Amino acid sequence: MGKRDDLIAKYAEDLKTKCGMEPDMALLTKVTIGCGPAIYNADASTVAGSQESELETVKENFLMKKLGLKDGPELMDAINSVIETYGRSERNKYRAVVYYMLTKHFGKESVYG
Repeated sequence: MGKRDDLIAKYAEDLKTKCGMEPDMALLTKVTIGCGPAIYNADASTVAGSQESELETVKENFLMKKLGLKDGPELMDAINSVIETYGRSERNKYRAVVYYMLTKHFGKESVYG
């Protein structure tokens, strides 16, 4: 198994144990690949849930650009809901896991079809 496969397994484990959901492995793999080389960078691979600027970046670059959603208060509500599900106190909130949950939340799996 390669490094990416190891990371995908780690993300799946987080979804099961920390978020209480059974991951769709095909979608999780596609979301992880979509994150590109960021998953290998310690800083870029996680989302700082308490930093407003970081959450704004997730909203603009992922929800609006990647998923094609229109800006509105529901975007930030969804991000906060995902951060809450992951656990605010959880130190490492992996970007791929956050993106996966947001993709599921908005029913945008087709973007990765």
